[in-house]
Amino acid sequence: MNEMKKTYISPFSTRYSSPEMQYLFSEEFKFRTWRRLWIALARAERELGLDITEEQIAELEAYAEEINYQVAEAREREVRHDVMSHVYAYGQQCPQAAGIIHLGATSCYVGDNTDVVILRQASELILKKAAQVLKNLSEFALQYKDLPCLAYTHLQPAQLTTVGKRATLWMYELAMDVEELEHRLAELKLLGSKGTTGTQASFMELFGGDAEKVRALEDKIAAAMGFSGCVPVSGQTYSRKVDAYFLAVLSGFAQSAYKFANDLRILQSFEEMEEPFESHQIGSSAMPYKRNPMRSERICALARYVIADSLNPAFTAGTQWFERTLDDSANKRISVAEAFLAVDAILNIYINVTGGLVVYERVIRRRVMEKLPFMATENIMMKSVKKGGDRQKLHERLRTHSHAAAAKVKLEGGQNDLIQRIEADPAFPLSREEIEAELLPERYVGRSGSQTEEFVRDVVQPLLDRYYQGDVAVELKV
Repeated sequence: MNEMKKTYISPFSTRYSSPEMQYLFSEEFKFRTWRRLWIALARAERELGLDITEEQIAELEAYAEEINYQVAEAREREVRHDVMSHVYAYGQQCPQAAGIIHLGATSCYVGDNTDVVILRQASELILKKAAQVLKNLSEFALQYKDLPCLAYTHLQPAQLTTVGKRATLWMYELAMDVEELEHRLAELKLLGSKGTTGTQASFMELFGGDAEKVRALEDKIAAAMGFSGCVPVSGQTYSRKVDAYFLAVLSGFAQSAYKFANDLRILQSFEEMEEPFESHQIGSSAMPYKRNPMRSERICALARYVIADSLNPAFTAGTQWFERTLDDSANKRISVAEAFLAVDAILNIYINVTGGLVVYERVIRRRVMEKLPFMATENIMMKSVKKGGDRQKLHERLRTHSHAAAAKVKLEGGQNDLIQRIEADPAFPLSREEIEAELLPERYVGRSGSQTEEFVRDVVQPLLDRYYQGDVAVELKV
């Protein structure tokens, strides 16, 4: 039996998350970023006057991508410290530079700064995929901006909207998430070189008490890593509120996708719309005719996980004692990574579904026309009043006829005959043509079409201009 079958493997690796998001949380990306940070530290220290040679830095750069994992793993089994194991392994490859690797730094210099780099790059991938969803939905919305459909309040038929206008509601919530993540990225800063308790004491020692050089060291490291700066103060770690902020945003993405997927599941039950269904896809092992909305259901399942997971860094942030404790580490490794992996998976499915939405226009029209007579009663009443009718009497007649027509549908399984009842009632001074003129669905959708056009133009397009870089190809594994 394959030994891999006996070992737990996260479904984020095998079923859900994309290779590009998995790579950002991989050991290789982490350790390569550690080496980038050690090079940035050494270069900055050299530029500020420490006895570090260009040859030493060149040696570090030569092995930046060639990590000797076996050496590091063997060393870690001996010393039980991951950072010092990799310092040792790097030094084995770079004997000239071995003595200046990690000079003045604590483990959080590489650990926390790498986590910030990962937060940024993972967030940028989320923005790219969210832009693809917005593009798909904006095209869908414009295509169906004028197609009337039943709208619902309390999941009961209400005034009409259009299929395209409803899509703007899904887009708006996702656009809010994009803008919130933009804000978090704009505020994101490296931890920098703060030392064991955040006082930079080791670097003050290295630079002979020259505070200006210690400050300049952080500026140089931030610039080398592509950040605007480092946090102004910290303990040993960056504030764990940063993780809480980012996972709160990811929870927002999950909430938005959850709402979309739930709506689509209901619409598929109504037979108005469907998610894509492949030619050989099986909907049920027992019922061959079924076309279950399994993609939307998976979005909902993963969204619940993300929403619950977003509490983890909040508790972690609140329980960090003084300058740091280590009870954050095990939780943080799981909760932050899996939140990004799950939202990545959600967006992959969201892209797939919105790229192939199926609309059944005739079913939508039939369902509209079944309810439209009730919605037209106010217009019929007003038109009758203009021709001399008594509003109060007409209101009572319409109430009576509406209840009778509803009873015929619900209790007898018959057709809605409200219009026929009104036509036969002499209290209404209208011809059949005048009554039927009020049964045009397009008269009841308000500004749905123009609202959709304006929203795509004014809200969605600017986001696409910033983040859409060409279609994102996603492959759903199962």
